[in-house]
Amino acid sequence: MTKACLVLEDGSVYEGESLGAAASAHGEVVFNTSMTGYQEILTDPSYAGQIVMPTYPLIGNYGINSEDVESGRIQVSGFVVRQWCDQPSHTLSERTLHEYLASQGVPGISGVDTRAITRKLRTRGVMMGMIAVGMAPQEALARLAQAPAYGTVDFVQKVGTSEPYQWPQPADGAQPHYKVVVSDCGLKHNILRLLTQRGCNVLAVPATYDAEDILALKPDGVVFSPGPGDPAHLGYAVACARGLVGRVPILGICLGEQVLSRAFGAQTFKLKFGHRGGNHPVKDLRTGRVYITAQNHGYAVDPKSLPAELEVSHVNLNDGTVEGVRHRSLPLLGIQYHSEAAPGPRDNEYIFDEFLAMVQNHLAKD
Repeated sequence: MTKACLVLEDGSVYEGESLGAAASAHGEVVFNTSMTGYQEILTDPSYAGQIVMPTYPLIGNYGINSEDVESGRIQVSGFVVRQWCDQPSHTLSERTLHEYLASQGVPGISGVDTRAITRKLRTRGVMMGMIAVGMAPQEALARLAQAPAYGTVDFVQKVGTSEPYQWPQPADGAQPHYKVVVSDCGLKHNILRLLTQRGCNVLAVPATYDAEDILALKPDGVVFSPGPGDPAHLGYAVACARGLVGRVPILGICLGEQVLSRAFGAQTFKLKFGHRGGNHPVKDLRTGRVYITAQNHGYAVDPKSLPAELEVSHVNLNDGTVEGVRHRSLPLLGIQYHSEAAPGPRDNEYIFDEFLAMVQNHLAKD
């Protein structure tokens, strides 16, 4: 294997072996605590602009298949693993992790101390980094210093759809009950799958659609999807959400929850090292029940900035941050975690049922 190194903006260097494409790439270095689901992680648009590092030490042991994808391509800038498996064992496996990354020009690095890197990120906070192949560490560090910081880029414009598209209906031929429009800020396919399974005719539209564009489609409900980056750049999505409030039921997921909160004047802030993985405990304040959730976000809503009409509905039991908001009188709710999982526990699919109950109640009043 070709030698490679991971260089962080603080000057630290981790030497290893090239994995995937023999190329170099920069991005914000983040860690994910899921034990499985690396293919879904790689294809999650919320990871655009980031170099992702699983904390689980062995990655690639069940290979890559054509089913477990959450978008049309690999979305991460790079991939960092302790060890990768070159002989995967699974009936659905079609190729190795190395072959998959290489086929799409995405570089990775293996053989580095991912525990040490994780400890550094938890202590120092996430930072920019570069996977360098065929390049001296000092040259990589110099190039990294010239790269744009993660928080300065609107990644939603890079990963969301540029044209509206219809998600296929189930093969059973059942007639859909509701029409749901999804504003694509970087959505995962499983959101569309789960809505369709619940009797929805689902149309995904660009995040740049304004409120009137969406209302012209005559939706029964609107979903603002997850996505990458700092919500402070998404004034167009915030304005769209503000124009829809009170006119149609709305669900916001992850970045979508931040967009909804900002539409009411709330502020968001960057977390030290974010929440990424499939094992984050979240408490529903209405019922007291604790759910284990899938998460992938580096920003959160400031609860002190929430207006009176929004209430905190869920909190993270690890650090107390906001994990959900709900309007006190209008059909609007947002969650910070990923109810669609993929990967992660399926405990939280009930959020889609709550959203569709709001849709049904709203239609009954018309």
